[in-house]
Amino acid sequence: MTELDFVSIDASSNIPPYLQLKTSIAEAIRDGVLVSGQKLPAVRALAGQLGVAVNTVARVYKELESDGLVDTLGRAGTRVAQATETFDAELTRAAEAYAAVALKWAQGPDEAAARLSAAMERLRSQ
Repeated sequence: MTELDFVSIDASSNIPPYLQLKTSIAEAIRDGVLVSGQKLPAVRALAGQLGVAVNTVARVYKELESDGLVDTLGRAGTRVAQATETFDAELTRAAEAYAAVALKWAQGPDEAAARLSAAMERLRSQ
């Protein structure tokens, strides 16, 4: 089991604890701190380490699995998934798709960036 010493929850933050945890783990996977096949702590262990509810960690693991970042293997635990696409490649692909839609509707870079920023803020606050 891997201790996620780099993860902490800021109780004074406006960002919900589950999103803080999900973002920390996703960034660690993206940055190579957590590598393919590496086992993550058990849900109860990580919840105890961070002082959050077990359901919070379970939700994060489930969402990370839906995002394709981890594989949940029942009693065998949760592991970092095999990388099928790099962060840079996925983000570039998404940016190009977004740019195509913005150009279709005659939106300039400033308008497109403002909409992207607003969408990110909405997602963060969920």
